[in-house]
Amino acid sequence: MNEMFQNIVGKRSAKVKNIVEIGWVKKFAEAIGDIDPIYVDEEAASRTTHKKNIAPVTFPVTFDYGTIPDVKVPTKGLIHGEQKYHYTRPLFVGETVYCYAEVKNYYEKKGTFGNMGFLVYSKCVEDEQGELLCKTEYVIIISEAVRKEMSN
Repeated sequence: MNEMFQNIVGKRSAKVKNIVEIGWVKKFAEAIGDIDPIYVDEEAASRTTHKKNIAPVTFPVTFDYGTIPDVKVPTKGLIHGEQKYHYTRPLFVGETVYCYAEVKNYYEKKGTFGNMGFLVYSKCVEDEQGELLCKTEYVIIISEAVRKEMSN
């Protein structure tokens, strides 16, 4: 088990203020090819359950989650594993949210090309009262070659 990664489990970043800004929501929706009027058209949103414009489900990838102290993960040679989004309610366009990231777990599995490391993160989005709105859980897969390179 790679101690370098085991030692960062439980570490988290400070909360960072973000705004669900309509211009970014529109650009993001266009970029992902989902131009549903509920994102930017107030009249269309007024006919929905929430009565407000909302952000696309994957919009939280655009937020700043801060930096987790002492976490140095390489930017090359990683594989993006699974990713899940859990919501308590949609993100409303115009609202202020606070975001942070946390290292949840690290484990290894033997693969064809050696041991693979699995670094599990969560990214959380809270409202101004500190209520959790969205939690993203994702896995970064680190090859044995990358892990060896990091220890040098």
